[in-house]
Amino acid sequence: MNHYFEQSLLQATERLDDVLQNDSFALRAREVGRVMQVSTGVVRVKGLPGAKAMELLRFENGVMGIAFNLDPDEIGVVLLGEKTDLSAGSRVERTGRVVDVPVGKALLGRVLDALGQPLDNAGAINTDLRWPIEREAQPIIERAPVTEPLQTGIKVIDALIPIGRGQRQLILGDRQTGKTAIAIDTVLNQHDKNVITVYCAIGQRGSAVAKVIDCLRKADVLKNSVVLVASGESTPGLQYIAPYAATSIAEWFMARGEDVLVIYDDLTRHAHAYRELSLLLRRPPGREAYPGDIFYLHSRLLERATHVKPEFGGGSLTALPIIETQAQNLSAYIPTNLISITDGQVYLSPTLFQKGELPAVDVGKSVSRVGGKAQLPGYLKVSGQLRLAYSQFEELEAFARFGTRLDDATRQSIERGRRVREILKQDENKPLSAFEQIVVLIAVNEGLFDSLPVAEVKKLGSRLGDALLNQLAVQREKIRVGKRLSDEDKALVLDFARAVLAPEPMSHHADA
Repeated sequence: MNHYFEQSLLQATERLDDVLQNDSFALRAREVGRVMQVSTGVVRVKGLPGAKAMELLRFENGVMGIAFNLDPDEIGVVLLGEKTDLSAGSRVERTGRVVDVPVGKALLGRVLDALGQPLDNAGAINTDLRWPIEREAQPIIERAPVTEPLQTGIKVIDALIPIGRGQRQLILGDRQTGKTAIAIDTVLNQHDKNVITVYCAIGQRGSAVAKVIDCLRKADVLKNSVVLVASGESTPGLQYIAPYAATSIAEWFMARGEDVLVIYDDLTRHAHAYRELSLLLRRPPGREAYPGDIFYLHSRLLERATHVKPEFGGGSLTALPIIETQAQNLSAYIPTNLISITDGQVYLSPTLFQKGELPAVDVGKSVSRVGGKAQLPGYLKVSGQLRLAYSQFEELEAFARFGTRLDDATRQSIERGRRVREILKQDENKPLSAFEQIVVLIAVNEGLFDSLPVAEVKKLGSRLGDALLNQLAVQREKIRVGKRLSDEDKALVLDFARAVLAPEPMSHHADA
């Protein structure tokens, strides 16, 4: 028995010797630091001399952080998770990489957090591809002019403040004026346009984001969308990285020649999160307590939106940042920064909203500096007449309030303007095709609504849009492929509109 035991022990030691001789154990240096102080969303760390700016650090409880401030004696770290079990003396080590997110087609139809982790209980995301959240914007030499429209499905925007693919168009207004509604209507209108959407919610209530996701799911557009959420309950660090992560996800699709729409809802809260982090890390405060690099924060984000030349992929990234103003103050710090960064803005007026003129777009304060060049040719003549009639009407209406006696031409301009205003009203989640919009606008420009009561105009405009279904196929195709309507086409359209808008007995006949 002893002999058998000795033999087994000898064999075991021989095997161990073989393993030790054949395997070389390389020593690996690891930098490990210690937490000195824990605050709300930030941590001060000592003992990581090799740490680089924006490097990802891992704490012993598994939470990640970003090396934000590299001071001589310590590192200011922004936390990307809750600080549970984190206290002074906790270990922290370098990862040697920057913050990155998963990218790829596997993300379509998913709801993620700012680190790319799923929030929708639909299982893990099957992709090995990861891109850093901060990437250089496309060089100027690789960019192409904005030539193709991004149809929002909203009459007042597509006709008067058009947006092109690759443009950055700001949506701003006071709270509860319908900013998110315009962005979501734009997403719904992309269901048959081959445009992928990335919706980034920053600092929003969880219930509001759930409502948006439900709306996208019901309209069957979530399958072509990615929703990235850093809710108001998330740490300021997650709210800070969210729009950059969303842009990297979108850029992956753009690099493959796709057209992508990114919505940042909203950048006011993003700026607040960055200000909070900066003040907690003792960065010097500037105007309104924002740090001095707040302009760079948003400019490097929005500069990534562009239209790329065909030889470099040919994709486009359109950005719709949303900003909340306070008491209609467009000249506040963050709104003026973003107005100067973007290629135009859609301004939503609380006064119009209270009057029930929805969407509450103030045409006078809204502008598109690029999209007019990308607008479908079918709009050009219609929108020019419409803008002129509407701006004249607004001046004359203000003048007429003084009770001045008006001549017939002025009274006619005011009556036409009232009908234009009614026709530009549109219900939420009811985007219209370009052809439907153009037909309704031709009808109002040609005076077909002039004899109708103002209160009936919106309803009759909707009836005209509904009646166009499967009608005038030749003219619809011309608009779709970017051709103008000829005089004969216009005459056909007007005849059709007259038949639909005629008094009830006639209208039954036309519908039949």
